[in-house]
Amino acid sequence: MKEAYLYNSLKDGKVRCNLCNHRCIIAPGKRGICNVRENRDGTLITLVYDRIIAAHIDPVEKKPLFHFLPGSTSFSIATAGCNFRCRFCQNYEISQLPHDYNKITGENIPPDAIVAYAIKNRAKSISYTYTEPTVYFELALDTARIAAKKGLKNIFVSNGYMTEESLKEINPNLHAANIDLKSFSDKFYRELCGARLEPVLKTIETMKKMGIWVEVTTLIIPGHNDSEDELKEIARFLVSIDPEIPWHVTRFYPTYLLLDTHATPVKTLQRAREIGLNEGLKYVYTGNIPGDEGENTYCWNCGKLLIKREGFYVAQLNIRDGLCVHCEARISGIWK
Repeated sequence: MKEAYLYNSLKDGKVRCNLCNHRCIIAPGKRGICNVRENRDGTLITLVYDRIIAAHIDPVEKKPLFHFLPGSTSFSIATAGCNFRCRFCQNYEISQLPHDYNKITGENIPPDAIVAYAIKNRAKSISYTYTEPTVYFELALDTARIAAKKGLKNIFVSNGYMTEESLKEINPNLHAANIDLKSFSDKFYRELCGARLEPVLKTIETMKKMGIWVEVTTLIIPGHNDSEDELKEIARFLVSIDPEIPWHVTRFYPTYLLLDTHATPVKTLQRAREIGLNEGLKYVYTGNIPGDEGENTYCWNCGKLLIKREGFYVAQLNIRDGLCVHCEARISGIWK
C-alpha cells in the first residue's frame, strides 16, 4: 500500500481523486469506483501499488500496436481493478476482481524489479495492460520513470479515461498508447461501461498533442456499435485528429455479462475497415480474424505490402528508415 498520487482533501475527511474522469469523492473508509483506492482517515491509499496479478512477455503487436517497434517484445503487466464496468470485458476475471468479489491479489513486484525483468528478457518496452493502467497509476508512473532512464519505452493499453493532470504527470515517460474507443455513443458508454464518451475523445486528442504515439481500437459488437453511421463517425473523428492514427476494428465474442449477443461477422469487420479507409484514414486493421488481409500494413501511397503479419508476429517488414521500400513514401510510426 502507498499513498496515492493526484488527489486533494475535502471537508469531513473526504478526498477527491483526480486520477480519472470519474473524479470520485471518497468518504473515510470508502473506495472509489475502481475499488483499489481507499480513503484512510483522509489519506487516499492505492491498494495495488506493487501487487502484480499478470505478467507476460508479449509481441508488441498483441497490444495491439502495429506502428510501434514492430517485431519487438513488450513486458506486459497488470494489477487487479478497473474504473469501467464493461459488460463485455475480455479480462473480467482480473479487472473486475475487486468489484465482483471484493478481492485484491497479486505478487509483490516493485518498479525496479519490473524494469530489471524486462531488460533481462530483452524486451524493448513495458506495457501497462490487461486491466486499466490508470487505476495503478502510481506503480506505472514510478516504473515508467525508471524504464525510460534505462532506454525502455512505456506503453499504456487503456480505456482513455485518465485526466489531463495524470497525462501531464506521466509525460514524457509515456511513449505509446492504444486507446479503446468503444463507441461513438454516450448512451453506449453509460449503459455498457458505466462511463462517458467525451473524456475518451479528449484523451486521444491530448495524447496526440503531447507527442505520444497513439493507436485506437474499437471492439465491434453486433447490434450495439456496428452501424455504418457510427463507424463513419468514429473514422471521421480520428481523421480530424490525424488521418495517420491506426484504427483497429476487432471481433467481439460473447463474454462476461454480454452473452446474448453473437460474435461479430467477419464481413462486418471488413466493411468497417473499408469505411475507415474511405473516410480518409491511412491505416485500418481487422483484429481477431487471423489470416485476414486486414492484419497487414499497406503503403498509403503505392498500395504495396509493407508489413505482413501472421497473427501477432511479423513475417515481412518492408519499411526502411520510416519509408516505404517501394516508393519511399513516409510511413508514420516509431520504427527504431
